[in-house]
Amino acid sequence: MSQCQSSCGCSSPATPQPSTTFVDGNKAIFHIENMDCPTEEALIRKRLATVEGIAGLDFNLIQRKLSVSHSLDSLDAIQSALVSVGMKAVLEQDNAPTKSSRHQKPVKTNWWPLAISGVTAALAELIELFPFEVNQLSSQYLVIALVLFSIASGGLTTYKKGWIALKNGNLNMNALMSIAVTGAMAIGSWPEAAMVMFLFSMAEVIEAKSLDRARNAISGLLDLTPEIATVLQADGSWLPTPVKSIALGAIVQVRPGERIALDGVLTSGNSTVNQAPITGESLPIDKAQGDTVFAGTINQTGSFQFKVTAISTGSTLARIIHAVEAAQGSRAPTQRFVDQFAKIYTPTVFLIAVLVAVIPPLALGLPWHDWIYKALVMLVIACPCALVISTPVTIVSGLAAAARKGILVKGGVFLEMGRHLKVLALDKTGTITYGKPKQTDLIILSGDAKHTHQVAASLAARSDHPVSLAIADNATENNLSLIEVDKFEAILGRGVRGTLDGATYQLGNHRLIEELGLCSPEIEAQLLPLEQQGKTVVMLANSSQVLALIAVADTVRDTSKQAIKELHHLGITTMMLTGDNAYTAKAIGKEVGLDVIEGNLLPEDKLKIIDEELVKNPDGKVGMVGDGINDAPALAKASIGFAMGTAGTDTAIEAADVALMDDDLRKIPSFVRLSQTTANILFQNITLALGIKAIFLVLTFTGQATMWMAVFADMGASLLVVANGLRLLRS
Repeated sequence: MSQCQSSCGCSSPATPQPSTTFVDGNKAIFHIENMDCPTEEALIRKRLATVEGIAGLDFNLIQRKLSVSHSLDSLDAIQSALVSVGMKAVLEQDNAPTKSSRHQKPVKTNWWPLAISGVTAALAELIELFPFEVNQLSSQYLVIALVLFSIASGGLTTYKKGWIALKNGNLNMNALMSIAVTGAMAIGSWPEAAMVMFLFSMAEVIEAKSLDRARNAISGLLDLTPEIATVLQADGSWLPTPVKSIALGAIVQVRPGERIALDGVLTSGNSTVNQAPITGESLPIDKAQGDTVFAGTINQTGSFQFKVTAISTGSTLARIIHAVEAAQGSRAPTQRFVDQFAKIYTPTVFLIAVLVAVIPPLALGLPWHDWIYKALVMLVIACPCALVISTPVTIVSGLAAAARKGILVKGGVFLEMGRHLKVLALDKTGTITYGKPKQTDLIILSGDAKHTHQVAASLAARSDHPVSLAIADNATENNLSLIEVDKFEAILGRGVRGTLDGATYQLGNHRLIEELGLCSPEIEAQLLPLEQQGKTVVMLANSSQVLALIAVADTVRDTSKQAIKELHHLGITTMMLTGDNAYTAKAIGKEVGLDVIEGNLLPEDKLKIIDEELVKNPDGKVGMVGDGINDAPALAKASIGFAMGTAGTDTAIEAADVALMDDDLRKIPSFVRLSQTTANILFQNITLALGIKAIFLVLTFTGQATMWMAVFADMGASLLVVANGLRLLRS
């Protein structure tokens, strides 16, 4: 074949890239078009190990990417090493998720050489079965000529890559096939040699086409974003502008039916937006002034304008693509095991094949031809492709399926880990509840009522805590003017402090007031009824006394009760960890059906409880769900950290291992079930791959297995495990 798109064997001739000086943090990322299989990874690893200055290699076979950490001034040595092993490497200048860099047009397969190879191999088989009666010798010569032509048409690439592998001391599939085909010709099995090479080349192309589906599962998201958006100009006109050129703060207009190009906040107009590509929500969401919109989502009914809050490379969609692609590069536990197993398996079977070819004829006087043939069959069986390729395809399909449901999983390790989840701790505000409480009570204890209210609202307006936002929103609704705040500071887990009109005030929870020594039985008496109603109470205090009590109430998310119920059905213990008071925590916890309820917790308290649960459950995994900065330590410590993607802070999302893009807790049991399905498919694939090889090893020794049957079975197994792994895309 002159051109082919291959998963394990076929390749295009490598083209050297121009010399490039690397300046971006000593990490170079290459796109290698003909790198798909772990056999190629092993070849590259061995070759680059000889290059001084390389600190580490990170392979992403599904995306055909190689990240090289190095201390080199120039990439010439790396480029030369890759070319020497037949790799077509192109340096990626950046990691921006663009259609040009990630959604490349696939290389068109030239089918004619493969067709010619198949026809000539079949003719050789026919002539071998029905030799010419006139001249037996001439028919044999014709068979040899057809075989050589068949191999030249479809197998030169395999031979080339096989030679490169052998030269570098690597027993990959191309090396094994080259040895097997050459050996078959040497012992006179000419038609079989041609048929083996043809079947191998054909299976390679089919497998590559199958793998493209997994490869494009995430990259296809790039098609969700338009390349042009209508942007407001300085003179008041509207101009179609390339999305990559649109800056932060720009005003973009969206018409009915258009896809939204960037993340932003509505400044005017209203509509309904289909957010399924980002959040997995089945129903459109109403959007009005002040609401957020995401790149890649679809505007439906109305028209509106929004202010850009993230450039194209920093949009929520871009972050999803980047995170999942990065996750693909990390090996899940099963994949790591399979890779290590393959390193032992292939040379072991090769050694056994050599012993099979030599020992029976030498020790027992058995026919050389028969036992060399059996050894050649074993070489074909030695290929670990079906076994090794099954794990990354399955994991990537699982990651893609999760992303389509609005679940952003940051690595295959967490996808596999999900099925072992035994305990799940949840924050309350913004997680179990909507996190948008409303002010319900204002009790003035001292001072002028209006001024006290103004002070509380002014401090609250400087904070991003949901309770503070409720107080600030109430002031806005009542047209209450705010006072300028100086020396503002947040008191972690307690409240805020600031100076207004020369006096220092604190706005915080019960714990803060106690620590300030300002709590009293009278205040406790007023607090208790409010807290028993499930309300969250904060207090405004100066240096000497509490001035006001402000109560806010939050509402439970519609989906929380069902999520907790589904988690219980999966055998997962649920607990609430909140900084809110014990009464509110108990009221909300009982409403949704939680097993354990803990209130009045600081971030370090949440962390301590997660630590304790990890000790109690050595064989099971402990999860944590949160949305705020105060949840970040516990999210990072838990076996699996779940962040509320829409309501969550950037800190929480970065610290978490899984992000729920629409803040729907029902996504967690869905994630656990997806993890269980992924594990089942991984087990099926490993069993299938090893089982087929075991059967053919037995058939080889009984003399019933032929070389072409072994090739057909091996590559057929590869296709089966790939197809089985791709089933997750329909989950």
